[in-house]
Amino acid sequence: MKTNPRAVARLRRHRTVRRRISGTAQRPRLAVYRSLRHIYAQIIDDVAGHTLVAASSQDPSLGELVQDKNKSDSAAEVGKLLGQRAVDAGIESIVFDRGGFPYHGRVKALADSAREAGLKF
Repeated sequence: MKTNPRAVARLRRHRTVRRRISGTAQRPRLAVYRSLRHIYAQIIDDVAGHTLVAASSQDPSLGELVQDKNKSDSAAEVGKLLGQRAVDAGIESIVFDRGGFPYHGRVKALADSAREAGLKF
């Protein structure tokens, strides 16, 4: 069976990043995953093994906001929603985990809008 070399390379980059960073209760990890159509983000406390806050482009509260937008704009909306939920949960400072994806386009849009919502990277 053939493997996708791009997917294998992304997973290798992700493992390298995960060796270096880990989320704690004081500074949890913001993990990003993007598929071809959607983007998912969650804030994780790796010590306890719990997801504290999550948002995605499929979130029902974003229904009409992301329906007619392009993927980068919907990623920005997801970042804004995630930032608001994190601030409401009392999370101010995080560690960013791009999941092996390049830091541009949708990943950058999500990170920038989360920063605007009040999160500190």
